[in-house]
Amino acid sequence: MNCLITLLLSMTIMLPASTALAADVYPSKAVRMVVPFAAGGSTDLLARGVAQRLNEAWKQPVVVDNRGGGGGIIGADHVAKSRADGYTLLVGTNTTNAVAASLYAKLPYDVQRDFVPITEFANIPQLLSVHPSIPAKTLKDLVALAKARPNQLNFGTAGNGSTSHMAMALFESMAKIKMVHVPYKGTGPAMIELLGGHLSLMFDVIMTSLPYVQSGKLRALAISSLKRSPTAPQIPTVDESGYPGFEAMVWFGLFAPAGTPPEVVGKISAECARVLNTPSMREILASQGLEIVASSPADFTVRVNNEIGKWRKVIQEAGIKLE
Repeated sequence: MNCLITLLLSMTIMLPASTALAADVYPSKAVRMVVPFAAGGSTDLLARGVAQRLNEAWKQPVVVDNRGGGGGIIGADHVAKSRADGYTLLVGTNTTNAVAASLYAKLPYDVQRDFVPITEFANIPQLLSVHPSIPAKTLKDLVALAKARPNQLNFGTAGNGSTSHMAMALFESMAKIKMVHVPYKGTGPAMIELLGGHLSLMFDVIMTSLPYVQSGKLRALAISSLKRSPTAPQIPTVDESGYPGFEAMVWFGLFAPAGTPPEVVGKISAECARVLNTPSMREILASQGLEIVASSPADFTVRVNNEIGKWRKVIQEAGIKLE
């Protein structure tokens, strides 16, 4: 019995030392950053920028692994079921790690139970723009028009459950209006239809919409961030336009499988913050309309949990479901 007690005590004493050692030697081999979307998209480009700089800092390969399909579910599920040692990470988004929790009737993973948030890389706001034929110069005008013409204004999105869809569902709920949702396979086709006057309005990320606003092909009414964007400071927020608390950002962050040692999570987070705040990365991301966050694991966990709760309410009220 005494031998057993001694063994258990020694194991208890060794555990903190072993986890600290894991952080000290991490990474000792290649790290995979799984992007749950096809190559070439905004998530992929951001991941590659971070991976390149981590590679240089760690002197170990940091490989971007694109595992697209299922709206991000396939790649996320792969990471959720990977070894929790810090060598397989997920570049998640608000759709994969917040909206998906309530959007799908059944997921192969639990977004809160199966992942550890490491850091929010950056986020980008969306512009609410209308076709010039729509007689609305402000958000107040748009709401009045929608109430006068219920179910007559149509808005395009990148598909059911997409970020653009969620933003408009939240706006409809807060403004107490009802419009017609027209889903497309991506924001590209939707934007073409909006420019052609076949749609009335839509939310899309600022760097896609802004050039059309500047050329007069679209009219921007509001931006989805809580604060005005330095990219377009003249455009008011939805929040200041009469809907306090409205926020619908596209965000990107890094996650590890649940059970990853906290010391390893902390080390990855700190190094990501350092590379994101280098002048070269700040310049690149700012040119794309992205705002650097580089949050701590604790702050990012709060952010993710709040987002899950917010979008759950929106999805339930709007009756949005995907199989």
